[in-house]
Amino acid sequence: QVQLVESGGGLVQAGESLRLSCAASGNIFRINAMGWYRQAPGKQRDLVAGIPSGGTTYYADSVKGRFTISVDNAKNTVYLQMNNLKPEDTAVYYCNLLITRTTLTQGNYWGQGTQVTVSS
Repeated sequence: QVQLVESGGGLVQAGESLRLSCAASGNIFRINAMGWYRQAPGKQRDLVAGIPSGGTTYYADSVKGRFTISVDNAKNTVYLQMNNLKPEDTAVYYCNLLITRTTLTQGNYWGQGTQVTVSS
């Protein structure tokens, strides 16, 4: 069994920074791929940043140069560093991990979501 816990969201002013964390726990052998998604009210959930199993990092055009996705394998934690935040970044942010469990089987897991609100 694997669980993801997100943290780090909050209310900030435009131009400020936040770092979101996604901590995985349970029967984890390896994190194979990871992504951060966001969903604003009335809109679909979109991929913001991701690292697929192939290793080439993806960023949505709207966040390129401002956001950085990273992973600390020793802590089984994935991060999203968000700099120079803009009001249009306001959304609920979700992490998504593809994990190889200790049984050497794979599973896809979602965090519970964390609210990021950016005021102008």
